[in-house]
Amino acid sequence: MKKLTLLLLGFIPFLTFGQYFEIGAFGGTSYYQGDLSPGGIVLSEAYPAFGIFARYNAHEYVSFKFNVYHGNVSGDDANSLKATTNNRNLSFRSPITEFGINGEINILGYQPYGLQKVISPYVFIGVSVFNYNPKTLHEGEWVRLQPLGTEGQGMANRPQKYNLLSVAIPFGLGAKYAINDRWNVGLELGFRSTFTDYIDDVSTVYIESNELAAANGDLAATLSNRTGVHGEYIDYATGVDRGNPDNKDWFFFGGITFSFNFLDNGLVGNRNRNSKRSGCKVRF
Repeated sequence: MKKLTLLLLGFIPFLTFGQYFEIGAFGGTSYYQGDLSPGGIVLSEAYPAFGIFARYNAHEYVSFKFNVYHGNVSGDDANSLKATTNNRNLSFRSPITEFGINGEINILGYQPYGLQKVISPYVFIGVSVFNYNPKTLHEGEWVRLQPLGTEGQGMANRPQKYNLLSVAIPFGLGAKYAINDRWNVGLELGFRSTFTDYIDDVSTVYIESNELAAANGDLAATLSNRTGVHGEYIDYATGVDRGNPDNKDWFFFGGITFSFNFLDNGLVGNRNRNSKRSGCKVRF
């Protein structure tokens, strides 16, 4: 019993000074990498993104964050410098809404209470679920691609239509700064490695146009093969590579965070806030 009491007493500093909740907002940009990206950054394919988050700061070095982020992504073969890819002439855009849980490590330690440690870079990794819905512009209208089965989805000996809900592994880095012991500002750069190759509706092979039209409709055949605008029209035989299923799609959220600390909601009792860096007072 004595050892247990000593152990609990030793844990009190972590409860008193380390743990608090935080809520905030994110604003920045979203971007995509996949079969319809040229490899470099195309500024016209970057879009505004925004979100909200809640963070549980378990210790000055460890935090856990739940976020809901939203943005748009797009890709266009017209941006490619390769003649073969340029002639493929595929393009898309899609909204992305992500629900994520991340663990964060504050490299220098971060403690805004009493302004003890006011700045720290951090790294994070987690898991997220996201929704997407690729569309392409056709005759002045944005057409949803997933229901069409542009790669023969739903046909005999072909996969079923892909799910518009998928999983990603978010990871990245950032930095936090305590404006005062209530408000924080930060910068965050986060990459998402996904488990789908269909954010852009391009992954596997062409289906010969008459075969695809007979099974999935004329619009599916038209939007599956859009060659001929920047070069020769090619009616590819079934099985010719249209994308690369071995390379899953990625997306990115990067921007500024702004958040508020609930420092008085301690697990052991109220805290007397003190803006002096020299320390802080605690009462039970």
